[in-house]
Amino acid sequence: MEQLDNENVDITWEDARDANLANWNERVAIHVEAYGLNAFRDDPHHISGVVAHDRPYIERHLGHTIDGLDLAHLQCHIGTDTLSFARLGAQVTGVDFSQPALDAAEALAQELNLPATWVQGDVLESARLVGKQFDVVYTSIGAIGWLKDLGQWAQQVAALLRDGGLFYIRDGHPSLYALDDQTFPPVVRYRYFENGHAQSWDSDETYTGGGTITSTRTYEFPHSTAEVINSLIAAGLTIEAFYEGDTLPWEFSKEMERLPDGSFAWPGALRAAVPCTFTVVARKN
Repeated sequence: MEQLDNENVDITWEDARDANLANWNERVAIHVEAYGLNAFRDDPHHISGVVAHDRPYIERHLGHTIDGLDLAHLQCHIGTDTLSFARLGAQVTGVDFSQPALDAAEALAQELNLPATWVQGDVLESARLVGKQFDVVYTSIGAIGWLKDLGQWAQQVAALLRDGGLFYIRDGHPSLYALDDQTFPPVVRYRYFENGHAQSWDSDETYTGGGTITSTRTYEFPHSTAEVINSLIAAGLTIEAFYEGDTLPWEFSKEMERLPDGSFAWPGALRAAVPCTFTVVARKN
């Protein structure tokens, strides 16, 4: 069971990143088994549930499909969402700090005969590491809570976009992350606002269940919706839309109900009361 050790940890970004990297490297083998990769192998038209959800929003703001566009996926993990965009015709580049995750992504890409470029490194240095610009930069889901400096993150997003390019992020709602996932009805337990300090967690599990992780210590950074939006504005992007959602692609609480499409929602009246995700769509002019 995941447990919060300290709400306000003063740790350098480098030390937090190294601890998180060790944890995420261990998650790869577990997630390769848990992410339902056989669905990609068995059905040449299969795409991830995350991309199936996000695609209509992205294409609505593009005014056309993503077919033929250059797309960068930041914090892409084992590449299931990245390769879903490749199946939709995009020329994809996935960026992640975990080399084992990218090795798994490349193995799946080779198996599915899908072209993709993978770049290993810190997302806060992604513009330099990738060295090109894109029509679309994409981030989703459970991503930016692992980053300390959203100002630098937003600058990387802006640098990766061509003029007129679109940025899309859907992530867990900060209001959701402030809740105690072990109580029901849910109650506020954790910090909502950023203060420069990390939250320290200790868990030998991953959100998919199954498997055991030995690098149990991780560090996350709360970011309010205002911080996310203002960091993108400060980087020179124009906000086109802000959405909030009532479902999740993972089971935040054991009390959540699994929906027919595989997503999760709060039961009863809570579904209309507790936001689960936020989405920001922004443009580089």
